Amino acid sequence: MGVTDPAGPVMDRDEVDRALARLGAEHEAIETSLLALQDHAGRRLLEGAALTGVTKERWTAAEAAITLLWTYFDAYADALRSAREIRARRRWSSREDLVELTELLRGECVTVAGSATATANAPTLHGGSSKLSEQFSLVTLVDRMNELYAGSLDMVVAADAVWSALPARIDLLAAELQRTRKLAHSVGVRPGEHPAGDDLERITRTLTSLREQVISDPLAFWVPTQGSSAPGGGRPDTRVYDREARALEDVRREIDAVLTVRQDAEARLVKLRDVLSRADRTLAEARTARGEVLAKIAATEVPVVSGPPTVLQEQLATAAEYRRHAQWHRLSPLLETLEQKAEDELLRARESLTAVTAPLAVRAELRGRLDAYKAKVARHGLAEDTLLVERYDAARRMLWSAPCDLRVAEQAVLRYQYAATELLRAPRVPEQDGPEERRGETYS
Repeated sequence: MGVTDPAGPVMDRDEVDRALARLGAEHEAIETSLLALQDHAGRRLLEGAALTGVTKERWTAAEAAITLLWTYFDAYADALRSAREIRARRRWSSREDLVELTELLRGECVTVAGSATATANAPTLHGGSSKLSEQFSLVTLVDRMNELYAGSLDMVVAADAVWSALPARIDLLAAELQRTRKLAHSVGVRPGEHPAGDDLERITRTLTSLREQVISDPLAFWVPTQGSSAPGGGRPDTRVYDREARALEDVRREIDAVLTVRQDAEARLVKLRDVLSRADRTLAEARTARGEVLAKIAATEVPVVSGPPTVLQEQLATAAEYRRHAQWHRLSPLLETLEQKAEDELLRARESLTAVTAPLAVRAELRGRLDAYKAKVARHGLAEDTLLVERYDAARRMLWSAPCDLRVAEQAVLRYQYAATELLRAPRVPEQDGPEERRGETYS
């Protein structure tokens, strides 16, 4: 839509002709815009929709504004037609004609009569005053039409944008939701029995409500662009839709996990049985080793070995029952829990075996150390040393007797080790004092 020139002195013939040409072009542009608004798909949808909320309020005002627009346009067209008739009276307009044309083209001589309801509901230039008739200049009238048109078009474009974007996306998501629900039902994921089933019910309710709200109140889901003066500047608010789409994706992943359980449930159950069996065997080995340690090792604390937890076997039997009855939604979380507990149980059994056999490992280390030092002194020709033989025999008797007192045996090994170390460090003088005289001290 265009804007006419401001008022001025009496116009000459050329000014009148130019003004009439400009007003004619404006008339065509305004008519084209109004017809386009009349035929806009969003406007037709608004006329036939059961609106609520902010959309209902704004559409009531927009309808009044569009009605007023046509009233203004008719008055504008009548004024333009009158001006053209005056100009057509003579080829060379008289002074009186030019005064009349100047008043018509520049003065406030256009009277617009409208219903009180239309004028009251539509926004006005002066903040909402409602009159049965108003006086306008053609310039003011065009400005008024531009204002009403922009507001009406903005409302229509925004509603149409929301209707074009959200309902179709909601319908696609709802179709995907139905497919997911069927798949969930096939694997036993149902409301009240599995959290994913409850989520599907909630998403269904939310999408149904969202679609109803979008259809009846599209402007409640419109976010205007700050600072934009273009009609329809903004975007649809898809936050609720996006949240439910993410929730449905989470449910699909959960159902995929249940499907995966259905495919490899037997293999996972076999592996679970194997892990628990290894844990049982390890605990049995630890109990046997504990008896051996108690018989062979004295004066030491040997931890008690507990039996296998019956609860894991019971849960394993429950998992097998779930598999037989195709209760995959229950089997899935149970398997995950059991797998972790089975690994923990195997680790506990291994730690028990290690703790129980620790005294035997200490005894084996002491035996190895004793024999290593014996071999070392033999290489240096000191194997027949009386003190070393004595201490070796004492340590060996302690380590190879049952029950073995590890603390005493360790002290005996240390005495042999110290004596051997001292002897290896001492300078050797052939054919001098005997062995007893070469050592100045003994070890207790």
